[in-house]
Amino acid sequence: MRRNGPWPNDDGARGFTRKRAERQTFPEHLPRERVLIDGPGACECCGSNRLRKVGEDVTLTLEVVPRQWKVIETVREKFSCRDCEKISQAPAPFHAVPRGWAGPSLLAMIMFEKFGQHQPLNRQAERYVPEGVPIALSTMADAVGAVCASLDPLLHLLEAHVMTAERLHADDNVLQKHTERMIEMI
Repeated sequence: MRRNGPWPNDDGARGFTRKRAERQTFPEHLPRERVLIDGPGACECCGSNRLRKVGEDVTLTLEVVPRQWKVIETVREKFSCRDCEKISQAPAPFHAVPRGWAGPSLLAMIMFEKFGQHQPLNRQAERYVPEGVPIALSTMADAVGAVCASLDPLLHLLEAHVMTAERLHADDNVLQKHTERMIEMI
């Protein structure tokens, strides 16, 4: 008995091609701040100062000055040595999150609102849309995870320092460091 519609191996079945995720583009209406990093003065390979510009790489970073959004364009010009043809370029700018799209102030604001003000990421994302900056919830969640991973070594250092105390005070209760109750709480 034949079913209505094509079977998976029939010629009438449509194939599925997964689209590659595109990097989020920033809204054009946001002000742009162009930061130019000076290129090398001499060739790194042979020391010649006969360099010519062959291009540039632009790193876009979404940044926020409290409730003033802007995109910072960091331009790194590329130069080619006329003597040895080696291409030289300044190093990429530092990002708090490797290959990140958000600046440090924006990351701090997202983290503070999430953990300090107890604002879920979906509410933050909803608030950014009327301001003209739609940020996907999954993108914000990835940023929060990356910041937490970056701060993990600091957490361990702080935890080690706190645990060296003889007593820990919490909720007006004094807990002895080596009691079983303390071990259960950790």
